[in-house]
Amino acid sequence: MSHTDGRRDETDRHLVALVGLVVLLASAATASAFIFFLRDPPDSVRDFATLTTLTFLIAVSVIVKTPVRIRSTTLAIAWVETAIVVGVAIAPRSWVILGTGVGVAAASAALRLPPIKTAFGVAKNILIAAGTAWTASVLDWHWTSASIGDLIGTLGAVYLVAALLDDLLAMPVIALASGTRISRQFRTDLDLRLAGFGVRFVVAACTLLILRADPRLLLAVPPLVLSLHLAYSTRIRTRTEQQAWQRLARTTDALNVVDLDEVLTTAVTQAAELFSADEVEIELRGTERMLRGTAAGIGYDGAAAEPSEVAGTVIPVALEGHDRSIDLGVLRLRFTGPVALSEREQYTLRTFASALCTAVRNAQAYAELARIAEEHAYAASHDALTGLANRRQLLDEGTEQLGRRHAEGVTALVLIDLNHFKEVNDTLGHAAGDQVLIKVADRLRGAARPDDLVARLGGDEFAVLLRGLPAPAVAAHRAEALLGALHEPLDVDGMRISVEASGGIAIAPASGGVAELLRRADVAMYQAKRAGQRISTYAPTRDTADLGRLTLGGELPRAVADHEFTVNFQPIVDLGTGQVTGAEALARWHHPTHGMIDPLRFLEAVERSGLLPAFAEAILDQALIAAGSWRAAGHDLPVSVNVSPRSLLDARFPGAVLARLRAHDLPPDRLVLELTETLTLSQLDVVDRVLNRLRDSGVRLALDDFGTGYSSLSLLSRIPVHELKIDRSFVTAMESSAEAAAVIRSTVDLGRSLDLAVVAEGVESEPQRRALWELGCAAGQGHLFARPLPAGALLAALHRGAGGRPGTLAPPLHDAGAVIRLPGRRQVGRGRPAATGNGQTADEPRRR
Repeated sequence: MSHTDGRRDETDRHLVALVGLVVLLASAATASAFIFFLRDPPDSVRDFATLTTLTFLIAVSVIVKTPVRIRSTTLAIAWVETAIVVGVAIAPRSWVILGTGVGVAAASAALRLPPIKTAFGVAKNILIAAGTAWTASVLDWHWTSASIGDLIGTLGAVYLVAALLDDLLAMPVIALASGTRISRQFRTDLDLRLAGFGVRFVVAACTLLILRADPRLLLAVPPLVLSLHLAYSTRIRTRTEQQAWQRLARTTDALNVVDLDEVLTTAVTQAAELFSADEVEIELRGTERMLRGTAAGIGYDGAAAEPSEVAGTVIPVALEGHDRSIDLGVLRLRFTGPVALSEREQYTLRTFASALCTAVRNAQAYAELARIAEEHAYAASHDALTGLANRRQLLDEGTEQLGRRHAEGVTALVLIDLNHFKEVNDTLGHAAGDQVLIKVADRLRGAARPDDLVARLGGDEFAVLLRGLPAPAVAAHRAEALLGALHEPLDVDGMRISVEASGGIAIAPASGGVAELLRRADVAMYQAKRAGQRISTYAPTRDTADLGRLTLGGELPRAVADHEFTVNFQPIVDLGTGQVTGAEALARWHHPTHGMIDPLRFLEAVERSGLLPAFAEAILDQALIAAGSWRAAGHDLPVSVNVSPRSLLDARFPGAVLARLRAHDLPPDRLVLELTETLTLSQLDVVDRVLNRLRDSGVRLALDDFGTGYSSLSLLSRIPVHELKIDRSFVTAMESSAEAAAVIRSTVDLGRSLDLAVVAEGVESEPQRRALWELGCAAGQGHLFARPLPAGALLAALHRGAGGRPGTLAPPLHDAGAVIRLPGRRQVGRGRPAATGNGQTADEPRRR
């Protein structure tokens, strides 16, 4: 049973108890009157005629009344108290009490009223008659001999008692039945009730005056009473209709809201009060939703199949527009008993249903607009593929977080970039790449804490905003957990794909906002990639883009103009003979105040400034001057220079390179440009013309860091390189890792198959040199042979040689004349024996 049904049952119990109390009091009054009736019974025809007439008048006054419906109960405003007061004046008190009971009972039977209504009506009017009779006795009222003033005064007192008893007995029952407070019920239509009492008092006074003047004029009383009754009924009906229209207007105004739930709740509660229904039900088509309730509130909100527990009259009306083109559902009024709506109520119901239909349509339209707006807002702040927050959302929430970070602990950002992701796209297709991104997003979302914000910034780059950290050091532990979630292979279309990622951690700065936090995390992530680490924490001392650090950004123009950038050279050596076959140019900044500055601290700043062409030209000039001096001294060595990816996007770059070669009178094949695979190189349609022109002109090309994931096998089929450079990380690990040795062997085999030179970086020991030679690698560079040297120092070392052999920096692996098994072709075509250098960015030399 619902809460509303329980409340209705409780109301019914209180109603029955109240009626029972009234009946009990009336029974006592009836028994007392019957005793007095037996002492003074009617003993003449006139007495019987008087009693009969009194009973008849009371019965007629009950039948001729103004009806007022409350829910399924119809109450009536009658003339009974007027007939009772007149009866008290002309007949013994006991006759009036008994005649009232008989007359009201007969009228109720004629009207076929329910038993409880009959019982209450009889009991109430008996108590009114008893109270009126008692008042008249107390006042010793003799209306036939009293003066007109005394008559009117006493009649007023008697009638006042009758009217008060009528309200005191009827109003609690009406209030209980309608669910309103008794005080409010007393105030309802108080002016009309007072006017009605006044009119009926005048009728009673006129009736008594007529009877005292000439009893035969009693025949004129009924027409007079009937006329007054009709006037009073019309007044009540007009007032009721006026109030009904006012309530309808207020109700339709209350429906003018945009929330559908509020519209339906208002409609149910207001309709229950407007139409005095025991229950109101709204069923919406399409959604199969039903609401049911009373004026007190909603009792049911759910599926339309749930039946109502209110049995009786059901009055339905369709929820359709004025043109009936749209049918949204149905509104039902339920009554526990038989009810027929008046014509005015039917019209009001149709008007209310039309207003409700409009309100529901408006609310549904608003809800749809709100849904679309919410979808747009979600799309604007979330990544469409993964459902994670996007860059905009990260910036917004990060800005909000940094504004209150002092009260909520430390804020940090972890930037995560997937390694080898482009190979997934190139090999398996973009659909598989999308699946990888979705699964990575799910892993990161699962590893993050509820307060963290996981975002996809674009491509294969993700970010996690860590909030409320107890200490900065905790950020590293959280970052390890996030990247650890990517350790297990991903299952994509039946294939298990391993994903590697690099991460950068930055703690929220004191100034600069979330944009600076994101920049620092990016710097840290780049540092991790360059160092071959999985995670790196931002350190200001290693921030190559921190313009506050040594004011490098502001000093770059002066440094270029004053030729503060110098070049050192690391030789490239034939592993078997120790013969120098080339050298890689590595840039340094000789700062007048801070001394020699490592390229890690200024290369990114150079690339982000507008000075890249001037810087590249300065480094290239110095490299070519060195190569020319070596050639003039009898050591014809090619020089390798790192090329920035940004330079490859400049169509003027090949012309500038060739112009410098002509200026220094060097053949193009004496210059090797080292390329590092980046997004720029993957945009082959943009860089093809630049690389092809350089190659066609005789300039040699090398692909750096091959095997680390920065270089892709698919690039070799399109980029016209001459050399491959094995990353130092594999050389370092080859003695302890079979996988590293396998990578080196496969790279050497690939170079042999494609007629490419292969150079190993980071050769630091003789065992490494010998192992590389035995794997088939012809050339290498590293501290075993020489650290980066100025051009003059390298020339001097070449003159000295190793063991008295000019042009060498290491003894041969085998004595002259020894017979050995060659590990493969040492001199690889498309290039020289051995190779050139190693680089990170465009004219971006690196430390070796």
